[in-house]
Amino acid sequence: MKPECDVAIVGAGPYGLSLAAHLNDRNADFQIFGEPMQFWRDHMPEGMQLKSDGFASNLYDPKHSYTLRHYCEEQGLKYKDTRLPVELDTFVKYGISFKTRFVPQLRSNYIMNIDKISNGFSLRLDNDDAITVRRVVVAAGIRDFRHIPSSLKALPSQYVTHSSEHHELTSFGNRDVIVLGAGASATDIAALLLENGARIQLVARGQLVRFHSVADEERSVFQKLRHPSSGIGPGLRNRFYCDAPGLFHHLPEQLRLLIVRRTLGPAGGWFMKDRVIGRIPLLVDSSLEEAKVKQDRVHLTIRGVDVASHELLADHVIAATGYKFDIQRFDFLAAEIRSRLKVVDGAPVLSSSMESSIPGLYFMGAIAANSFGPVMRFAFGARFAAARIDRALA
Repeated sequence: MKPECDVAIVGAGPYGLSLAAHLNDRNADFQIFGEPMQFWRDHMPEGMQLKSDGFASNLYDPKHSYTLRHYCEEQGLKYKDTRLPVELDTFVKYGISFKTRFVPQLRSNYIMNIDKISNGFSLRLDNDDAITVRRVVVAAGIRDFRHIPSSLKALPSQYVTHSSEHHELTSFGNRDVIVLGAGASATDIAALLLENGARIQLVARGQLVRFHSVADEERSVFQKLRHPSSGIGPGLRNRFYCDAPGLFHHLPEQLRLLIVRRTLGPAGGWFMKDRVIGRIPLLVDSSLEEAKVKQDRVHLTIRGVDVASHELLADHVIAATGYKFDIQRFDFLAAEIRSRLKVVDGAPVLSSSMESSIPGLYFMGAIAANSFGPVMRFAFGARFAAARIDRALA
C-alpha cells in the first residue's frame, strides 16, 4: 500500500519547525506533529533568560527572513545581537509566531508509536489515528533523557524532581530547597527560586560554579581574529563547530565523542553571576553519598574532598543534573527499531545526511551531537540541520 505522505516530522521545537519551514518552501509532501515550543514553554523555569545571544536564538526558514530581531522589532521589544539576554517568554512567543507564518499545518497530536513497515513507517497518534509515511525525522528534543543521580531515584517524587519538571516556581516560597548541579539549569533555577521566596543551597561536584564572560564589544581586530564570535561562544574551535558540522562529521568517531564530552562544560550565563554569587550558599567539591526521607524532610549525606561526610536537610531537592542520551528512552519508537539502530554512547550513529542506520529514519537536535558536534546542543544548530536534512529529503 502506498504511504499516505512522504515525510513525518516528530517534534515542533526550533529544529522541527525550522525543517518544516524548509519543506514548505518547496511544497514538499509532509506532516509535522507536536505542540509548538512545548519543552521551552512548559519545562523551563518562568522568568528564565536564554544563555545564547540574540543573534544565535533564531528559527530558520530557507531565506532567514524571520529572525528573532525581526520579531522583536515587530513587537516593539528590546533586542541586541549580544549583551542583552533573551527572555524565555520572548523566545517561546517568537517560536509560535514563526510556526504561524511558516508551518500553519502543524498538528498538535503526539506520536505514540512509530513502527517499521515494508515501504516506510507506520505512526500511531495519541487519538489512535494511524498514518503511513515513507520517511520520518525525529526532532523530539531532550525531555526523555532527564538524568537524576541514582542515589536520588528511590525517593518519592514529592521530595525530588528534575529541573525540567518546573515552570512555575511560586509553590516553593518559604521552603528549604537544595539544588544539585553547576550548569545554567542549576544557577537559573536556584536564582529564580530565591527570588520566589525559597531558601536555597546550591551543591556542586566541581571546584567552582562557573559563569560565561560577557561579550566585549571593544575588542581589537586581532582579538576578533584570534577569538572570533560564534553561535555557541567565542573561540576558533567554537567557530569551527558552528560553521562546519559537516566537516566535524568526518573526524574519527572517538575524537568526535571526546570533543562533545569536553566542549562547553557546565556554566551559567554571564548575566546570572550577580544573582547567584554572594546571594546563594554554594557547597562545591561535594558528592552525594546517600539520600533518604525522615519526618517529611530530605536528608542528604554529602562528602567533600577534604571534609568528613555531613548531612544537609531540605523540604525538596531539585536535580539540575542535565541529560544523558539513551535511545531506549525514546519509547515512541517501536522496540524493533530501537534494537536495530546502530548506537554509540546512547545516541544513534548518523550518516552525513543525518540518516540513521535504518533507511528513511533521520534524527536532528541534541541527539545528533555525537555525529555533528556541540552546536547540535543549541538552537543555533537548527540552521545547519534543517538545510542538511531538507537537501537529503529532496
